[in-house]
Amino acid sequence: MDLETIKATSMFPVGGENVNYAQYFDGKSYLNMISTEQVVIGNVTFEPGCRNHWHIHHADKGGGQMLLVTAGRGWYQEWGKPAQELKPGDVVHIPANTKHWHGAAKDSAFQHIAVEVPGENTSSEWCEPVDANAYNQLP
Repeated sequence: MDLETIKATSMFPVGGENVNYAQYFDGKSYLNMISTEQVVIGNVTFEPGCRNHWHIHHADKGGGQMLLVTAGRGWYQEWGKPAQELKPGDVVHIPANTKHWHGAAKDSAFQHIAVEVPGENTSSEWCEPVDANAYNQLP
């Protein structure tokens, strides 16, 4: 799927280029904050080949993240586990304190709704980029 198709068919606006978090992405992404009250929800769109760096959503209680895949084809991986292919309709439950990354496949743009699960003493820690050789071996 190409980026223009996602932009034309997205239920929520794609938003502008994700410049505030660009340092934590390899490739170009776009962000539209759907909600910043009660529950933080963002519509994140990735150009083909774009992925975020490894990161952890810390929380003392509760917390974590949910991804609701809405378009394209992408990947999700937890540290020490194989990558999982993602397609529209997939839901990923990411427990708090779990190192992971997510992003587009090499040949497809990708979009998901990211839901930050409320918790106590939450924070995000950005880590190293995904190894390019490992990423390029994904189908």
